[in-house]
Amino acid sequence: MLSHTARRPVLALLCGLLCDEEIWRGVIAALATEVDVRVFNFPDFSSLADMAGHVLASVQGPFAVAGHSMGGRVALEIVRRSEGRVTGIALLNTGVHPPAAHEPVSRGRLVSLARSAGMTALAAEWLPPMLNHSAPVQADVQARLLAMIERGSPDSFAAQIRALLTRSDAAPVLAKLQVPTLLLSATGDTWSPPAQHAAMHELCPRAELLIVPAAGHMLPIEQPVAVAAALDSWLARVGQDNRCGVADVDDSNIAAQRDNTSSRSTL
Repeated sequence: MLSHTARRPVLALLCGLLCDEEIWRGVIAALATEVDVRVFNFPDFSSLADMAGHVLASVQGPFAVAGHSMGGRVALEIVRRSEGRVTGIALLNTGVHPPAAHEPVSRGRLVSLARSAGMTALAAEWLPPMLNHSAPVQADVQARLLAMIERGSPDSFAAQIRALLTRSDAAPVLAKLQVPTLLLSATGDTWSPPAQHAAMHELCPRAELLIVPAAGHMLPIEQPVAVAAALDSWLARVGQDNRCGVADVDDSNIAAQRDNTSSRSTL
């Protein structure tokens, strides 16, 4: 677990599929708000409920939670299980819908690739669509992401896929949120695109919706300064009150825009 020396309040950062602490490293370094950061990744966990239970058992008292991709679904599962302990929630590059009909086949093929050819081969196929395509991705970012995936194992990947394939519809949880809520997407995210977050915003219209330019699905490592600025603003709202609201973020690295479309990606 990666720690950041700071004081209360506690901020739990939850990793997504095939991700570990590396995905949040630059964000933590850029955070200006003084918080006690705990990073959770979920190797070998095969259900979102178990992931949520692990976080709840590891953190004492109330805390704010930010989840990236699969981690966003874990964050909502935490709220489902223990709503009163969550002081604020940030959902990055994620969704709330249950599994689509095609997912068992498409995700199963990737698991088979990892088992037959290894994690490097999986990264070569799985990673490129995750990244921003509007501009070249920095070589060091690509190298860090590849190393992160290679640290995983086919068994751990398969377990996390099982968790995603058995996920529940989290839309009712999102719709009931009363704590400060941030929805954060990226212009180049084709996996969980801005339109998907706009649909989530319709479920929780008092949430803040921000779209970061020049990034894809791996937003926290692609644009860590912009993500940290958004989290700092959200954490300030968490500290002020416990109501879901909309705040302005004055940061040149972030483009805030609301997409009124109600379409959803099915991952």
